Amino acid sequence: MATIKRSAKGVRRAAQASNRASKARNARARTSGFIDKAMALLPFTEDQLHKFFMVLIITAAAGLAWVIASIAGVPELARGQVALLASDAGFEVRHVRVTGVERMNEQRVYERVLSQRDRPMPLVELADIRDDLMQLAWVKDARVSRQLPGTLAVDIVERSPHAVLKKPDRLMLIDADGVELEPVSARNARDMLQISGPGAARQVQALDKLLQTAPALRPQVKAAEWVGNRRWNVTFKTDQVLALPQGEEEAASAFISFARLDGQNRLLGGKVATFDMRAPPRIYMRIPGRADQVLGEQGGQ
Repeated sequence: MATIKRSAKGVRRAAQASNRASKARNARARTSGFIDKAMALLPFTEDQLHKFFMVLIITAAAGLAWVIASIAGVPELARGQVALLASDAGFEVRHVRVTGVERMNEQRVYERVLSQRDRPMPLVELADIRDDLMQLAWVKDARVSRQLPGTLAVDIVERSPHAVLKKPDRLMLIDADGVELEPVSARNARDMLQISGPGAARQVQALDKLLQTAPALRPQVKAAEWVGNRRWNVTFKTDQVLALPQGEEEAASAFISFARLDGQNRLLGGKVATFDMRAPPRIYMRIPGRADQVLGEQGGQ
């Protein structure tokens, strides 16, 4: 009779397998419990997290589509696919936020940007929008950025009114660079420095440099006329006129000399209507009616 031997190894293997399975179940249970506790601590609902991961997956897929299409030599097609995916995921222009506008008409900015409404974010050309905004007279600089998922942020750096340019038919606000900003009424321009003369707007910086050479005299100046495209006539708040010589250094020297003389002799507010310093170091003064008086005295002799 044949004898059948049963091996104990099979029993041990079965026991070990059962033990491993039990450990795996316990580990999964502990891991699941840890994840559930971690999820409970997050300030998001399960539905919000689901949407977030869906957007993340779509964005990754869009990026992959772009790379593949670019390698294949069809970037425009890839761009269209990316735009479509982004639009489906909610990445399109829904809002426009403008900051930095204080003096100019804010509506002018919105008119330039609102054409992008409902446009997929990947198709928005930020550089083109900025170039368009830079055409506005008040805009010194502009920064345009995307704030995902659906906002275009526009930050405007405005020009500052510096003086008033007197033209034949109107008054124009200008900045320190001589850029014309917008028309202004005589009433609103009353307390601002008025500049006149052909080519005067191009000389604003030079005029500022000249007036700064005599800080004590600068607040008394109410107007300046650029004469013959070569020199300045300065009008003070007393309506007295100072004719300065040609040349930056010569004009600055004459202006400083006049400030010194005014400090010593109180020239401003006196009877002299015009001070002519075009032939330094001499200064010629014109007093209204003085010539008639002299002629009368000579005739009486």
